[in-house]
Order: sequence, then structure tokens, then C-alpha cells
Amino acid sequence: MSEHFFASDQALAAGLAAAVAGQLSEALAARSKASLVVSGGRTPADFLSALSEHPLDWSAVSVAPTDDRWVGIHHADSNEAMLRRQLLRGAAAKASLHGLCDDALPPEPDGERHAEAVLKNFPMPLDVVVLGMGDDGHTASLFPEAPQLAQALDLHSGRRCMMIDPVTAPHRRISLTLPALLQSLQIKLLIRGDSKLTVYRRALSSGPTMEMPISFILHQQQVPVHVYWSP
Repeated sequence: MSEHFFASDQALAAGLAAAVAGQLSEALAARSKASLVVSGGRTPADFLSALSEHPLDWSAVSVAPTDDRWVGIHHADSNEAMLRRQLLRGAAAKASLHGLCDDALPPEPDGERHAEAVLKNFPMPLDVVVLGMGDDGHTASLFPEAPQLAQALDLHSGRRCMMIDPVTAPHRRISLTLPALLQSLQIKLLIRGDSKLTVYRRALSSGPTMEMPISFILHQQQVPVHVYWSP
């Protein structure tokens, strides 16, 4: 694992965008296709905007959210909508976006089946996964206290995604599971602010614990993790 600390949010966005663009470029050169999975929320917006300006063969890049609220594409809390706004613009509009949520379907079992089918057709292994982290130590929609958390963290579950019912956040969620996130070549963890730095360091020192799901990413041994932080 390596840490990349920046003096400003703008420098962080530019640095992470350059690193991700470089990995996507290497994947395109090697296999003529590339895959990117990105967390939603407000934190990655600047990074995604910076990434969209990099000259890549975006038509060969597949993009998906790590998780999404089970809401419509026009809902303010939709991660898919955020990706469309911040990343799929200019030349990057040619990228193929694979949404996990179809709110016309009941979440279970049809919604889960839909998301599983989306991921079944998504290029694997994932070239880059960009995760965020909440102050409670959640990542993607793997929330502490969620009744589905143990199964979502089970490396032998055979599940790529699951419906998650957060106890401390609104909306039902569809989320990639831990084994799906680890089907990747590299993970970037994007965090900002002193409070999240404290949470990250606590998760790093505590070992894997369900009280802090991000700890399962930090303490696994199969995928390199790069932590990007700004104050």
C-alpha cells in the first residue's frame, strides 16, 4: 500500500486523474479495452472532471459505479447520474457507462439479478477501482450494521453485488461486494479532510473489523491499494 498526500483538493484531483488515466492507457495498449469502477458521492466530482479531460480512446473504456442508491436516474442522489455529469462529457462521453440500478424493477430479486447481469458483461479484471470512505468507515455501500454486510464481505459468497439496507443512511443500495471489488488490478482510495484521515488511520491500525468495512480493503493482500488524501 502507498500513500499520496496533496496540499489542496485541486492538486489531489489532478494527481489522481493522471494516475488513473495512465493505468487506463496501459490497459488500452495491452488489451484494446479498459474498465473503471468509481464510487459516487460528492468527493470524486473534481477528480472525475479532471479525468474526463485526459486524451484516451474513451470509446473502449467501460465505466460503472461501485454502488448506487435504488433511485431513478434523475434523482439527485443517483451515482449513475453523477458519473454522467462529471465524467461522461467532451471526449469522455464516448465511454460506455454500465448502470447498476433500474428502479423500474423491484430491488429483490429482480434488481439484484439486473445488476449481476450488468457486471457479468463488464470487462474483468477491473483495471482501476476508485473507492471513497465515510466517517463511519463504510466504502461503496458496505455499511457497518447493515444486515447484509457479513455476506457482502464473504470472499466465498459467489456474489458480485447485493442489495444493502444501511442503518445510518437513506435509500436502499445496490453495491459491489468485497470479492467483486478485489477482482481488480489496483484500488485507489480517495479521502479528504482531517476527520477521514483519522478514520483511515484507525482502520489501518485495527485489522479487519465489521465496525469499519474499509478495513477489509486496507488489510487484504491481493490488490495494491493507493491512498489519495488532501486536507
